[in-house]
Amino acid sequence: MKAKKLYESLDNEFELDKLQEGEWSSFDLGDYATDSFRKTWMGLVLDNSEEIQKVYTAVFPSAQVIDHLISLDVTDALLFTHHPMVWTPEIEGVPFENMPAKYLEQLKKRRISYYSIHVPLDRNGPYSTTASLARALEIETQREFFDYFGSMVGIIGRTKCKTIIELSEKLKILVGHQLKTWSYGDPKISNQRVALVAGGGNDPDVAQEVADLDINTYITGVTKKNPAWEPGLKFHEICKENRINVIAATHYSTEKFACIAVQKFFNSLGVPSEFIEDEPNFVDYG
Repeated sequence: MKAKKLYESLDNEFELDKLQEGEWSSFDLGDYATDSFRKTWMGLVLDNSEEIQKVYTAVFPSAQVIDHLISLDVTDALLFTHHPMVWTPEIEGVPFENMPAKYLEQLKKRRISYYSIHVPLDRNGPYSTTASLARALEIETQREFFDYFGSMVGIIGRTKCKTIIELSEKLKILVGHQLKTWSYGDPKISNQRVALVAGGGNDPDVAQEVADLDINTYITGVTKKNPAWEPGLKFHEICKENRINVIAATHYSTEKFACIAVQKFFNSLGVPSEFIEDEPNFVDYG
């Protein structure tokens, strides 16, 4: 498929012209990055191809992901990620780092382009992060909540699980690794209603909305208590005060289902696609 046509199809499908994105202030890929991405912070990041034979999806452009892509010895391909930067919760301040510079020339030589959408993939829809996680957990969506840069990204739904122990076990099996549960309330899931925001959902505004909706069970990715980030501490205060149990499954593992789901879009265009696995970072739990 012509690369330009694929980029346009992505722009249209995710309605980039209608959406807002937060500034990735520390993003810097030098002159390799497109002018359009540096203006809007979404869409085509690296324009290295004229033809796209296959798409590779991932959550972050991490070294593990790029190394795997290069090991496949592919050319004329597209890397599609949810985040344009690498998640690094170990560092102080903004927990993101740029794609290692050593890969930029390699991607160019191999004619591998790069496309990334954050808010557009978080916005609730057929391929979105939270909705995809809810589907994977067999949670029946009842309504949306939490406005993030003008897009609704949270899901309120009904689970068949009756306790946080049952729900945690179901989520643990789904993601294949340990979870972190903050047991701030009754272990019984009130009315079997659950709130979800995939990824970095440790936001006090989210917690307050969950409390206002009288929900006592919340699933997200990140719950780290970072002294340098006051909102994350306030999030825990609100959850504790309102007896909201919080189940965390890492930034990566709660968002990867969107990058798996979006393969359906590429397949509908007749372009083969493949999801590249990465590793969860348990520093997310705090």
